[in-house]
Amino acid sequence: MNAITIGPLVFAPDRFAAILAIAMFLFASEILARKVDGRFSRWAWGATIAFIMGARAGHVVQHLDSFLTEPLRMIYLWQGGFVIWAGAALALAYTGFYFRHALRLAPWSAFPAAAAAFIAVVVIQLTAGAPAIPLPSGNIFRTLAGEPFRPDDVKGEPLVVNLWASWCPPCRREMPMMADVAARSSDARFIFVNQGEAAQVIQRYLNAENLELDHIVLDGLGEFGRHYAVPGLPATLFIGSDGMLQWVHMGEISRETLLDGITGMTQAVERP
Repeated sequence: MNAITIGPLVFAPDRFAAILAIAMFLFASEILARKVDGRFSRWAWGATIAFIMGARAGHVVQHLDSFLTEPLRMIYLWQGGFVIWAGAALALAYTGFYFRHALRLAPWSAFPAAAAAFIAVVVIQLTAGAPAIPLPSGNIFRTLAGEPFRPDDVKGEPLVVNLWASWCPPCRREMPMMADVAARSSDARFIFVNQGEAAQVIQRYLNAENLELDHIVLDGLGEFGRHYAVPGLPATLFIGSDGMLQWVHMGEISRETLLDGITGMTQAVERP
């Protein structure tokens, strides 16, 4: 599974790559501060903030219609959503401004930037992609309504399978959005597979949050999670019409990432 687990912490590959890249950037900048000029230490923190702000702003602009309806989400950095070139552009502008009175130092900034980019690319290359795992076969589950559910029966259409539990805070945060997209989407079928909770607990949660979800599947033993080697919750699985896993998003998912994942599956179906 394309996720990095460190003790109880689970990171999506892109987020783990970003953390390591920032750490490498600050470390390399500190070397410059000690060997070349002390101003690189302060510059590094400013450039990092500028990069994050620029990358996030680029993502917001790309999906402005979505963010205008929920403007507070613009600062929800933990959901992901960054445009690398926009972040790099703002960091470069900040660098030019910071070293405007000492332009001879500006070229040195390429050293920590290159080190950070190298680390990010290596991590993403090593963890990119998801194994083509088929839907669980031979398993019979129950829906919240008490009806039998066989994963093989839903093969033939793009699927979004959300593994969740009501005790999981990020699951609870993303669920209203997931329910809204599921109700509006005609390009993929949503299946919400609860991990390890009784029907009464699930129904009580849905009633308390005033949520309506179709296709809730009870997985009391966590068989779905084990089948796809998911190390934590929530996990959103994008499964093609052939029943094979295409991509996994670990952790809380944003509306934009969810819609992009559905679009990717739809385009894969349309390609000859």
